[in-house]
Parts: sequence; structure tokens; C-alpha cells
Amino acid sequence: MKLWRCGVCGYIHDGENPPEKCPKCGAPKEKFSALEEAEANLVHRSRFTNNLQCRLIALMDEVLKLAEAGIEDDLDPPCVSLFKYADEHARIIGQAAKAEIRGHMGKGKWG
Repeated sequence: MKLWRCGVCGYIHDGENPPEKCPKCGAPKEKFSALEEAEANLVHRSRFTNNLQCRLIALMDEVLKLAEAGIEDDLDPPCVSLFKYADEHARIIGQAAKAEIRGHMGKGKWG
């Protein structure tokens, strides 16, 4: 399957042919160009990795909720310490994943 990029807004379309008009900006199909094989492969790989990063961010949000509940429960100092540790590291991992995605977008590793 080919990948096509809108020359106006950068939208990526998957298909044998470009769409009649860009779903994002409405540009006509003449504004689309087919991605070269190497660039298309990078987009496919990036989609996979970016999806993993997004899932990691969502999981870290869940860890933050669990950590907050554990801190509020306040069973004993070792438990609270563990939940605070989880909170701190989930924040770091979540922000690092967001920064990685931002870097991918800046390098055109998105699609």
C-alpha cells in the first residue's frame, strides 16, 4: 500500500491512489505526492513506535492514579514510600515519552 502526503498540510493518506481531496485541509488530489519507499518505511516504523509511546504515556497515567490512591491510603511508611517512588518515576517516564514523540514529529517520523 502506498503512502501519499498532502503538500499543503502534511496529511498522510494510505492507499493505492491519493484521495480526491485532503480530509484535513480540502486540498485537491493533485497536491498529494507519493512517498518514496525509504520515507514510507520510516513512517510505518514510526507509527509503530509512536503508538507504543502513546500507550506508555497512558499506562503511566494509570500508575499515577494508583500511586495517588496508595499515598492517600497511608497504610504504613514503606507503602507510602513505594507509592511516592512510583509517582515520581511514572511522571519522569511519561514526560520522557512525550518528549520522544515531539522529537519524532520534528524529524518527520510521524504519519
